[in-house]
Formats: sequence, C-alpha cells, structure tokens
Amino acid sequence: MRTSLIILLAIGAVVATAGPVLPKTAGTSMQSQPPGGGMLRTMPHGDYQCALPGDAGGDAYQAVPDEGFSISTASRYSSAAGDGTYILRGRSLTFTAGPKNGERFERVGDNQLRKLERDGKKGELLCTRLADRRQ
Repeated sequence: MRTSLIILLAIGAVVATAGPVLPKTAGTSMQSQPPGGGMLRTMPHGDYQCALPGDAGGDAYQAVPDEGFSISTASRYSSAAGDGTYILRGRSLTFTAGPKNGERFERVGDNQLRKLERDGKKGELLCTRLADRRQ
C-alpha cells in the first residue's frame, strides 16, 4: 500500500509540473498575446520615406513626400505638418497625437512600416527608414 501511494504521488508531481493540458484545435494557436497587442517598443530613429508601388513600365515606386516623417526619442515623431507621439505594441504602430493622430501601421521589417486602412486591412503605402538623424 505504501509503495503504491508513493508512485501515485510521484505521477501527480510529474503531471503538475508538465503544465496545463489544453486540447489542440485545428489552425489555432494556444499561445495568448500579452494584453494590448504586444510588448511596448520603439521604432529606430531616423527619417522615414513613404512610397506607393510603381509598375514594371516605369518607376519601381512613387514617393509620397506628404506622408514622410522622422522618428526621434521618447516615442516622438515629426512631419511637415507638425510633431506628435506614437505607440508601438508588438508589430502595431499607432500615431497617438499630432497631425498623424489615429493613423495605424504594421511593422513589416526592422526599418519598414505598412500603412493600414481604416478597416484594418493592409494598404499599399510603405514607409522605409532612410537614415539615422543622429549620424
């Protein structure tokens, strides 16, 4: 009797340290994201040029100067229209104050952002960091 009790306790300890057992459902991940969409981050400092894709018969891209901006310290940006702030959670960047307030982007690379439409779908505008202003 004593041996079987020890074995049951040992099995219970192994099961308890294995973590929760959750059923897997097809096509879904059981890992949850941190609240609010991800860890707070900042974008690399510098000037960001925004452009739309071109075509095979002409330029590879069409720069859109009015969309360009510069990222500086303390989650701040500046554009031709004025200054403001942004928040970057995981891969989701939102301008929270200033002339770009409410515009949303998805971080698609270390130095690139893709503008999201109002409905959350990916837009065509791509903003790429050209240079670090601190150089």
